[in-house]
Parts: sequence; C-alpha cells; structure tokens
Amino acid sequence: MSKQVEFFFDVGSPASYLAWTQLPALAARQQAEIVWKPMLLGAVFQATGNSSPATIEAKGRYTRLDFQRFAQRYGVAFNHNPYFPINTLLLMRGAAAYLDGPRFADYLSAIFKAMWVDAQDMNQPEVVGTVLAKAGFDPQEVLALCNDPATKERLKQLTAEAIERGVFGAPTLFVADEMFFGQDRLDFVEQALQAE
Repeated sequence: MSKQVEFFFDVGSPASYLAWTQLPALAARQQAEIVWKPMLLGAVFQATGNSSPATIEAKGRYTRLDFQRFAQRYGVAFNHNPYFPINTLLLMRGAAAYLDGPRFADYLSAIFKAMWVDAQDMNQPEVVGTVLAKAGFDPQEVLALCNDPATKERLKQLTAEAIERGVFGAPTLFVADEMFFGQDRLDFVEQALQAE
C-alpha cells in the first residue's frame, strides 16, 4: 500500500483509545497502512508546555462528556478511568517493544481495553500483570522487554520524533506532512487519504 497514516499515541489518552477503535476501518476503506508510533505523552507535554485537559476542572468535565458522545457515535464501549492520569512509561515501553512483532495488536488491545473499558488501575504492577496474563502474555517477559535498553531507546526516539514534527498531544496523525490532532479529526484524515 502506498498510502500511509501515521498514528502517534499514548495508551493513557482516552482520545487515543477512541481513535484506535476507528482507525483500522478507516485505513481499510482508504487502502492505507497504519504506521503505529507509540510515544510518551508526558514527555511531549513537558517539551511543549502543554498539559492534559483534566488539569482544568471545567475542561476536564466537558472533555469526559464529549468522549462519551463520541463513544456512542462510534458504537464502542468507553468508561472514564477513575485512576486517571496513569503513568504510562512501562505501558508505552511495552508498546515499543512489541511494535514490529506479531503480538503488537494483542498487546495494544489488552492495554486499551483495561484502561478505557474496564477502567482498571494500570498504575499497579500486579493489575498490569493480570491484564497481560489474561491476554496470553508472560508478564515477566514483558517486564524484561520494557527494561531492555533498546526498548527504552526506541520509545525515546519515537517521542523525540513526535516533538520534532510538532506534536503537542495525543493522538496526532499524519498523512504525508499534514498533521491532524485529536480523535475528532478522523474525517479530515480520511479526506487527506482520499486525496493521496
């Protein structure tokens, strides 16, 4: 496939989850390849001076409501995670570790579902271990991969790439050099792919 959509995301972002539920079908309609780009949103925020909408009480309330509206529109399950915000460093290292492997989709599905459907406390290593084991992963193997220097470096490089390209939040998508921020911009992403 010559068409591509790059998807910079962090599993701790509910908007990334909502986009993830829609992106495969969108890419299939446009015969486009998804280029997955896990990044560490906290580092992006730090580098750009941005912060989560949840840091402003009124905006956080509204955003949660808006996410519910989109979940209903998309026909997907969504529950606000009461443990939000969650430190996603290890979770995103896991995404980087499995990125090119056959179990990447399984990993992402397990983590996103635990975060934004089952609303589990993914700050707790034992909870993460249980989620991974239920999805057929060996939690100790995942932890070892997360602590591998090559995995750490890969996540750092992907995060640095995001910052260099002007990313300030998640999800951010690119079609060629055109940037689209937010899960509520998928219609523009699809238009850009149609024009490719």
